[in-house]
Amino acid sequence: MKTISTYFVVVIMCFISNALVAQDNYKEKINDLKEQKEKITLEEKEALKVEVESINKRLEKSEITTDEANKLKDEAARKRALNIENRLTIIDNKIALLERNKGEVLDIEEDDNSWDDNEGVTIRIDGDEWEITDNKYGWSKYGRRTYSDFIVAFGLNNAIIEGQSLNDTPYKVGGSRFFEMGWAWRTRVFNKSNAVRFHYGFSFQFNGLKSKDNLYYVVNDEGETVQEEFPFNLSKSKLKLENLVFPIHFEFGPSRTRISGNDVRYSLRHQFRIGLGGYGGFNMGTRQKLKYNESGSNQKLKIKGGLNSNPFIYGLSAYMGVDCFLLYVKYDLNPIFKSPSVEQRNISMGLRFDI
Repeated sequence: MKTISTYFVVVIMCFISNALVAQDNYKEKINDLKEQKEKITLEEKEALKVEVESINKRLEKSEITTDEANKLKDEAARKRALNIENRLTIIDNKIALLERNKGEVLDIEEDDNSWDDNEGVTIRIDGDEWEITDNKYGWSKYGRRTYSDFIVAFGLNNAIIEGQSLNDTPYKVGGSRFFEMGWAWRTRVFNKSNAVRFHYGFSFQFNGLKSKDNLYYVVNDEGETVQEEFPFNLSKSKLKLENLVFPIHFEFGPSRTRISGNDVRYSLRHQFRIGLGGYGGFNMGTRQKLKYNESGSNQKLKIKGGLNSNPFIYGLSAYMGVDCFLLYVKYDLNPIFKSPSVEQRNISMGLRFDI
């Protein structure tokens, strides 16, 4: 019951986190749009200035007459005035839509090709391309390259045993579980794209294997870790492996582009993502917990260490999902024990939450 309550709290925390982020994003979008309104007139005037300077240069070189130059200047002024009017109307409509729906709208996504998302105004004059920004002539800065998350994962655990199928393992499916928690950082690989991210951090893994058929682990005379029949009737026989690992994944998937001032940000909210990679680390402890009945009396026995567990942990892992809800699988490439009669490798499948 305690474990179920913990899982429930994690899910609730994830929902609350998403709700708070959504509220902040909605208000932040409105503030960004209002800031963009203030800059539109300056942008268009700066663009007009560049066009007029180019026309004057052509006039000085006698490429055009004075009448043609005046006509081009009038056309440029009318175009920029209409641009200001149209762009302000677009932003006013977006603000009204956000305020009316409290941010819950379907068709108001940032688009790199829209006027208001492109912080600068790009113009082409005599084959040269210019972008008018707050820094006058320049390009937007791609900031905040790294984000971090608290990681929680849990699910079913088992072992793949040499020469046996997963269905034939000596472990109970429902009773063998894993739990993982840690901290991870996510850094985009490319400066101007968020399509590929480098996901890395550290985690504490707790892998549990609950034995069937009254079996428990011992080290025999040959120094091999094997399962043997316990002399009394076991009501519980569970092996717990505690690991500290350092996961590394390459994460793929689309993201939303958001521009504020001269700063370009990316959001993974409501976006599908998939991560492929692995982990390496250390075994911090191995415990065996036995519950049995001896002469009508319930007994508990906890055995720490002494099973030749492998001190080094390394394996493969992957996840995929939307938002903080992810399907998760991990597989240890190292055998559980250094000197087993038959090699066993831990495998886990479950849910993961990036909060």
